[in-house]
Amino acid sequence: MEFKGVSRRNFIKTLGITTALAATGTIPPVLYASERRLVTYPEKTELLLLTSSPPQLETPLKYFRELITPNEALFVRWHLSNIPTSVDLDTWRLVIHGNVEKPISLSFDDLKKFEKISYTAVIQCAGNGRSFFEPPLFGGQWLNGAMGNVTWGGVRLKDVLKSAGIKTGSIEVVFKGLDKAALSATPGFLKSLQLDKALEDDIIIAYEMNGQELPMLNGFPVRLVVPGWYATYWVKSLSDIEVTVKSSESFWMKTAYRIPDDPCGCVEPGTAPKKTVPITRMTTRSLLINPEDGSRIKFGQPIELMGVAFSGGYSIKEVLVSVDGGMDWRPARLGIDIGRYSWIQWFYPWQPTKPGTYQVMVRATNSIGESQPLDGLWNPSGYLLNKIERHNLIVT
Repeated sequence: MEFKGVSRRNFIKTLGITTALAATGTIPPVLYASERRLVTYPEKTELLLLTSSPPQLETPLKYFRELITPNEALFVRWHLSNIPTSVDLDTWRLVIHGNVEKPISLSFDDLKKFEKISYTAVIQCAGNGRSFFEPPLFGGQWLNGAMGNVTWGGVRLKDVLKSAGIKTGSIEVVFKGLDKAALSATPGFLKSLQLDKALEDDIIIAYEMNGQELPMLNGFPVRLVVPGWYATYWVKSLSDIEVTVKSSESFWMKTAYRIPDDPCGCVEPGTAPKKTVPITRMTTRSLLINPEDGSRIKFGQPIELMGVAFSGGYSIKEVLVSVDGGMDWRPARLGIDIGRYSWIQWFYPWQPTKPGTYQVMVRATNSIGESQPLDGLWNPSGYLLNKIERHNLIVT
């Protein structure tokens, strides 16, 4: 497969232009949030550019007004610069090997012979919202657009693993995609799951997004989907699965994507944790989507605030809204619930009583009582952001 309407040559040319701009300083390697601009990549609508090589593209908030995020609007986040730009399904294979009874090599058609399952799940970069941390942190300066809500279709990972026969003594499953590092010294992108996690029913090898094939930039032909967990585990363009008898020594497990080993995953701002663990489950979050922060509203005209709320595999029980900076909280109406991994929309009718600036705040609570802190909890990687955000609406 090549990008629809875009040749591989033209895609590489596009990457080359933006990479050259970054190298000359026209586009900084990591942009500040206020400096972002809209760009169009193959199979994608206009998205906000963070970096061009590897591509990091953020979804504008307007696309979250819908329950399901369109494929062309879903954010893009790669770690290595040599990403696949075309895949020939006649020769592509998914290899399962390691501590198994019989290594297997599955074609795309072979994979589709397993039972298909589908569900809707939020995909979210671990660094979503990093630009809001104080003090500021190094890394991609995402606003709130490194996420989306997608209906995934594919096959259970456990069915594929069991077809190869898992041997006694296996403890972990390691995943590798088609992306490669430009320099030999850069570690390849490998992620792993403990075997018991890998065998959960809801972890799938997805070949569909919203009923269509995956866009190349989102991991065509297949990607891992680990619902409720951050997207670092959702390996794109999956090509290799290894069952192992020892823990992974991958840089992306042992060094990167780790948080402080304490209940909040946080430390005092500016300090370093004594011990860390790999990041896993997403925190509870809620966002005001419409109207956006800073919007002007006509006095005397009633409006309906709306947004989304989600948690790491637990349904949202309640969303509270304050229009006076947190002094008074009222319940919002929740929209249709399409599953515990999906986000849910919330709605709050409001008519301002006088002109002025109103500070809107939103707080969600999930089914096991997890909610959101008033102030941001800090860690040196800029992960787990879920503080109650403050949005200013101007009534004139």
